[in-house]
Amino acid sequence: MEELFKKRKQDFQKLHRKYLPYVLNDHFVLVLVFLLGYVLYQYSQLLRHFPENHWPIIICLILLTFFLLQVGSVATYLEEADRQFLLAKENQLITYIDRAGGHSFVSGTVIQSVCLALLFPIFARLGLSLTLFVLMLVLLAGLKWLIQKRKVAALMADSGLNWDASIVSEKRRKQQILKFYSLFVNVKGVSTSVKERSYLNPLLRTVEKKSASHWLNLFARAFLRSSDYLGLYIRLTFLALLSLIFISNDYLSMALALIFDYLLLFQLLSLYHHFDYHYLSILYPEDSKQKKADLLKLLRGLSLVLLIIEIGFTGNFINAVIMTIFFGVIAYLYLPYKLKNIID
Repeated sequence: MEELFKKRKQDFQKLHRKYLPYVLNDHFVLVLVFLLGYVLYQYSQLLRHFPENHWPIIICLILLTFFLLQVGSVATYLEEADRQFLLAKENQLITYIDRAGGHSFVSGTVIQSVCLALLFPIFARLGLSLTLFVLMLVLLAGLKWLIQKRKVAALMADSGLNWDASIVSEKRRKQQILKFYSLFVNVKGVSTSVKERSYLNPLLRTVEKKSASHWLNLFARAFLRSSDYLGLYIRLTFLALLSLIFISNDYLSMALALIFDYLLLFQLLSLYHHFDYHYLSILYPEDSKQKKADLLKLLRGLSLVLLIIEIGFTGNFINAVIMTIFFGVIAYLYLPYKLKNIID
């Protein structure tokens, strides 16, 4: 059994090696370097001009510490079929999951301690000595151990292993990782959930229900009712707005906002294949030109909504013009080109 789970772990690590080059491409790394430089500069400025009112900083540190305590999920690598084929090995699985919880604790504690150690100058300015800071790290490590024990206990039942909870937890963990990679490249194995969201039906009524626009109807419904697309749209729009509002450097804020917008529109191209495995769409006479035109119409409409939301936060007329040109190039040059490559 050890060999089985070792192989599953290696297979999942292969996915990391496959998709990481798409994440750490030259453009993204360049942006990260500039962003890191900006953050370090702002950090040094904060230490030089430390505010007299410490409460905002204390609240931010508490929130960060709470977030770091939650980092780290138990990697069990369980699969759906294991409830039948590994049922006889349940006691060994419980021991394995306990060890997995220990590995998660160690990696999470290292990340937590390193992040807080980088912020030690701020703790020092707040009056915390090195001895007290080390003691705080030890106490937080103990608290993290208790949290990890609770996470492992949530996978257990009175009579042994809680198979349902363990399998669902592992699926959720893998999906979170795959969904992150899907921001940069099309990823196989990303599952979706569908909700009716009847309160959004008035938006669907704006699309005419006729054969000439049936793909537009389908794409609009998939966008509004699939948790992936609408959630992605809201999250990346929110990040773009945060960049425009809270980053004082115009060039950096605009660059980050436009990168988030680009990633959003690029990822929404996967709508083209959303209905590929639906039997009714297979039976329906295929019209790739109409399908492409309807998807472009939807993406251009979503681009216009993005532009309207963000243009008010650009700060000045020149930035507004740059953003308008960017969306024009993306909507009328890049998206048709990229969609043609997807179809071909």
